Amino acid sequence: MATYLITGDDESLVLSAIGDLVKELVGDGDRSLMVDDFDGEEFELRSVVDAAQTAPFLTDQRVVVARGIGRFAAADVAPLVAYLADPLPSTALVLVGGGGRLPKALLDALKQAKANIIETAPPARARERSGWFEEHITAAGLRLDAQAVQLLAGWLGEDVGRLQGVIDTLLATYGGETLLRSNDIEPFLGEAGGIPPWDLTDAIDSGDTTKSLRSLHRMIGAGDRHPLQVMSILHGHYVKLLALDGSGARDETSAAAAMGIKPGFPAKKALDQYRKMGGAQVNRAISLLAQADLDLRGAKEWPDELVMEVLVARLSRLVSQRR
Repeated sequence: MATYLITGDDESLVLSAIGDLVKELVGDGDRSLMVDDFDGEEFELRSVVDAAQTAPFLTDQRVVVARGIGRFAAADVAPLVAYLADPLPSTALVLVGGGGRLPKALLDALKQAKANIIETAPPARARERSGWFEEHITAAGLRLDAQAVQLLAGWLGEDVGRLQGVIDTLLATYGGETLLRSNDIEPFLGEAGGIPPWDLTDAIDSGDTTKSLRSLHRMIGAGDRHPLQVMSILHGHYVKLLALDGSGARDETSAAAAMGIKPGFPAKKALDQYRKMGGAQVNRAISLLAQADLDLRGAKEWPDELVMEVLVARLSRLVSQRR
C-alpha cells in the first residue's frame, strides 16, 4: 500500500485530514484490528517501523499512523528512512507533520518512495485559495454560489480551522440541496478571522485607507498579532522597495537581484509598486516606519493601536499623494 504525509499548521484541519484518510483506508474493515495510532511525546520511530513491518492479522491490510514526526532529529529517523526504501506492501503508513521541520533525509526518502503529500493549508494566492475553499465545501455536500464562497474565504481569512464548523452549521440549517448565496450565509459567519500579511500590504499599496485600517484591525484583533509584529511586516515590505531605489532595475530579473530574492511574481509586484510610488515616497515610508517604531517604544504616550492606525493611514496616503 501507499505512504502518506499530512502537513499543515492548523490542528483542526490536520485532524480532519487524518480522520478522512484513515476512514478511507479502513473502508468496511475493523478499525480495531487494522489501525495502529502513535501519538504524544513517548513513542519512538522504531516502534512505528516495527508496526509497519508487521503483517496484518485477520485483515488484508493494516494502517499505521505516526503523528508529530517533526520532533524527531536526523539521527532518529534512520529506521524510518530504511523502511521507506522497502516498505511492506500490506501496510499503509500515514506520517503526520508537526513539532518541527522534517529532516532532509526523511524528505528525500519520502520523495523516493513516491509518498502522497496531503497539504491541509490553503494556497496563498486569492484565486487558488477560493478554489481550495470551493473544493472543501463541495466535498462536504454543501452548495454555495461563487460570491458566497468568496465571502466565506475572505471572512475567515487565516482562521481556516473554523471552516468545518461553518459548513456543519449551514448543512444543519439548509441541508445540501439548496444553493446558498451571500445573504444566506452571512448571519452564520461570526467574527471576521485574521488575515495574511499581504492583505494589509496590498491594501496599503492600493492607497485604500479604509481597507488598510480594516485589515490592520483584523491582523491585530482576530489575527492576534502584536503591533511590533505588524511593524516588522511593514518594514520588510518597504525595505524591499527601498532596495530598488537607484538600482536601475527594469524588469523582474534585475529587480529580484536588487532585492536578493528569486525572480517571480513577488519581484514583479515590488517593481510595479516602486514605479507607482517613486523613490521619494518610498524613502518617506521608511521615515514614517522609523518614527512609528520609536513611538511604539515610548516616544509618544499613545496606545500602540493608535500608533499603528496613524502609520497605516499615512502609508496608504503616500500612494494617493503620488497620483
